[in-house]
Amino acid sequence: MESIQAVKQRFGIIGDDQRLNRAIEKAIQVAPTDISILVTGESGVGKESIPKIIHSLSHRKHGKYIAVNCGAIPEGTIDSELFGHEKGAFTGATQTRNGYFEVADGGTIFLDEVGELPLPTQVRLLRVLENGEFIKVGSSKVQKSDVRIIAATNINMQESIKKERFREDLYYRLSTVEINLPPLRERKEDIHLLFRKFASDFALKYKMPTIKLQDDAVGLLQKYRWGGNIRQLRNIAEQISVLEQERIIGPERLKEYLPDIGSNLPAVIADKKKESDFSNEREILYKVLFDMKSDLTDLKKLTLKLMESGNTKKVQDENESLIEKIYGDDDGEDVDAEELEALNDERLEVLQIPQNSPKSDLSREKDKYYFAEEIQEEETLSLQDKELELIKKSLERHSGKRKAAAEELGISERTLYRKIKQYNL
Repeated sequence: MESIQAVKQRFGIIGDDQRLNRAIEKAIQVAPTDISILVTGESGVGKESIPKIIHSLSHRKHGKYIAVNCGAIPEGTIDSELFGHEKGAFTGATQTRNGYFEVADGGTIFLDEVGELPLPTQVRLLRVLENGEFIKVGSSKVQKSDVRIIAATNINMQESIKKERFREDLYYRLSTVEINLPPLRERKEDIHLLFRKFASDFALKYKMPTIKLQDDAVGLLQKYRWGGNIRQLRNIAEQISVLEQERIIGPERLKEYLPDIGSNLPAVIADKKKESDFSNEREILYKVLFDMKSDLTDLKKLTLKLMESGNTKKVQDENESLIEKIYGDDDGEDVDAEELEALNDERLEVLQIPQNSPKSDLSREKDKYYFAEEIQEEETLSLQDKELELIKKSLERHSGKRKAAAEELGISERTLYRKIKQYNL
C-alpha cells in the first residue's frame, strides 16, 4: 500500500491539511475493493483526483477509466450515452452505439455531478449498481457489465432527496463510502503553497520569471474566502503571471485580482426549510402587492386626465373600464354617473388635490400628482384598511342603513353596496 506522501507526489496534490490527508488515506484504503464511492465537496476543490487515485491503485488499473460529466449531457441523450442504443431507437440513431457501461466493462466509471442525473436515468443506474445489468435504449436484451462506479457531487444530497430530485435508495448505493474534500478557505496553510506551485508552472509555460508575493500579500491571500476554491486560485495565479510587469506582488496590487475583496464576510446561510415552506405564500403576496400598486397608479393617471380635460364621455368610458378592472362588475349593470362622480371624489381625496382646481394652476397640481407617486409603500398598502374601517364605523353609526352611511361617506349607495360585497361585511 502506497503512502499518502507518495500518492500526493504521483498525482501532483499540494497541501498538508489534515482533512485532505484523511481523504487521500480513505481513497488508498478502499482502492483494492469494488465498493461504490461518493466524493463530496464544493466546486473546484479537486474531486476528480480521488477517482484517479482509486482506479490506479485497484485491480482494475489496466481496464478503462471513463469520466462522465452528468451535468453536461442533455437529458434526452444521457441514457444513450451511458447505456448505448440500438439502430432506429430514436430519430437520428442511424447505427447501433455502445454506451459507457459497455465500453468500460472491467474498468471504472467516474460520474461527476451525479446529482444532476434525471430521475429515469437514476432508476437505470440503480439497476446497474444492484446486479450489473442494463438495457440499451430501444432494445429488450439485458446485458451485463462489470464496472466500478465512483460518483461525485457538489450539492447537498439530503436536500435533493427531500425535494425528490434524487432517489434515496440510489444515494445509499452510491455512498457506501463517502470521501469529503475540504474547501480551500479551510486549508489556509496550503493556499500559499498552491499559489507558488501554480506561479512556477505558469512561469515555465510562458517563459518568464516566477511571480512572488510579499508577506502582507500572503496574509491577504489566506484571508480571502475563495468561493471558486483551487480552480479560482489557479486562474488568479495565471492572470498575475501574464499581466504583471513587476514580479514581486504587494497586497494593493493583489487586491485588484480578488473580486469582492471588501465583502469577505461570513456567508449567511438561509433557512432552507422555511424557504421551502413559505415560498409559495411569498410569491402570492408579491403578486397581490404588485397588482395593488398597478391599480393605484391607474387611478392616479386617470385623475390627472380628469383634471386636464374634464369629465368627458371618453374619460367616463375609461373610468368605467377601470372600475370593472379593480372592483369587478358582477351584476353586469352599467355604472351610473353618480357613482363615477363619487369615485372621482374619493380619488381626489386620496391624492389631496382640490376637485375644482383652476387650469392656471395645472402645473402645481401635476407636481402634487408626481409627489403622490413617492408615497411610502406602507402608507399605500394601508389605504384599503382605512377604507374598511371607515365603512364599518359608518354602518354601525347608522344601524346598517346603507343610504345614510353612503351619504355620510360621500359615495353612492351602489358604490357602498359593492364595497360591502368586496369586504364581506
